[in-house]
Amino acid sequence: MTTLVEGKHPGGFLVWEAFRDYTRETITIASGLLEPGTVLGRITASGKYTAHDPAAVDGTETAVALLWGRADASAGEVVAVAVVRGPAIVNRHDLVFAGTPTEGEIAAAHAALLAAGILLR
Repeated sequence: MTTLVEGKHPGGFLVWEAFRDYTRETITIASGLLEPGTVLGRITASGKYTAHDPAAVDGTETAVALLWGRADASAGEVVAVAVVRGPAIVNRHDLVFAGTPTEGEIAAAHAALLAAGILLR
């Protein structure tokens, strides 16, 4: 018997948002193959986004947004949609972190998202 595995869906991490035209924006992903719900950081010099990296010093060390759908910027920049502000509530278990962040780094990312009005449950 074949086993089917369902992947992540665009916006599957979202529990509630006030108005999609307010909470979401079209952004530019600078690099990476990213799944829906990926925690994003913004590169200060360019204003473009990539996966949040707590060890970085280019702005991406601060979590600022959540990727709405899959984005493949492995061959170059792509346009994508992200939840960049609240009020919004998301399922913290559905978020995707790059690498293997520590519990402290995850807590700091959650706090940074909360400061943007994105509440994690």
